[in-house]
This record gives sequence, C-alpha cells and structure tokens, in this order.
Amino acid sequence: MSKDDQIEVIARNRKAKHDYHIEESYEAGIVLQGTEVKSARQHNVNLKDGFALIRDGEIFLHNIHISPYSHGNRENHDPERKRKLLLHKRQIRSLIGKTQREGYTLIPLKMYLKHNIVKVELGLAKGKNKRDKREDIKERTAQREMERALKDRTYGRER
Repeated sequence: MSKDDQIEVIARNRKAKHDYHIEESYEAGIVLQGTEVKSARQHNVNLKDGFALIRDGEIFLHNIHISPYSHGNRENHDPERKRKLLLHKRQIRSLIGKTQREGYTLIPLKMYLKHNIVKVELGLAKGKNKRDKREDIKERTAQREMERALKDRTYGRER
C-alpha cells in the first residue's frame, strides 16, 4: 500500500454516536476554498454541531467550523460558511426519501484525507432519547467490567 492510499483522519464527531443511532454512512466530497484545505490539513476542524440539509437537489453542510488559515491574508475564508457536499444524484435522491421520514437527519461523522482529497463521512442518523443513552452507558460499563474480569482471570489475579 503506497502513501497515497492511506487515510488521514482530520476530525471526528465524537458526540455523534452518543447522541444518535447511525443507520447508514456515506462518503462525500466537499467543496472547499484553498485556505480551508490548508487549515483542514492542520486539523483545525470542528464537526461537533454540524448537520447537512438538502436544498434543490444539493446537499450543504452547516455549522462546521474550519478555523482561518494561520498564514492566510485578507483572502481567508469565513469559518462558519455552509459548504456544498458532492454525492451522486441517485444517492442524493435516496437521502431525500430517507430524511423525510420521521426523526432522521444527516450528520458528519468524520472528515479525512483520501488520496490527498478532503472527504466527509456522512451518517444517516436518528436521535436517541435519554433512556437510550443511559442504556448505552450501562452496556459499555458492563462490557468493560467483563473484559477486566477476563484479563484478571487470564493473568491469575483474583479480586
């Protein structure tokens, strides 16, 4: 595998899996200005509050913060502007049908470099309620306890 085939993760949306049930994920290109690409390569991206909306057959990413490039001049970009996502038309039509269902939304899961091109992984998600979040925390805790017990048993330590 050559260096160009590797994927370098720029930013992750860590709250996404905590706040949403992710049904499907899609890889999308993103239209960026020159200084945005340079800033993204420096990992100055925040996906936390981001979401995607479909308008007139096009998908736009909102509330993504890409910090201004440190060596930029007056031509620097607006950090909070909406950015167009690039998907195939049939994917967009499919997403239109799926997002019109009750409670579904599009959220960015991660931004990464693939073949030196900035890509975004979009997730088709449905919001979790408080009970679901508590159940997830209980499951993670139980899993952690099981792994700890197995590890202690394997190495001959008893508690």
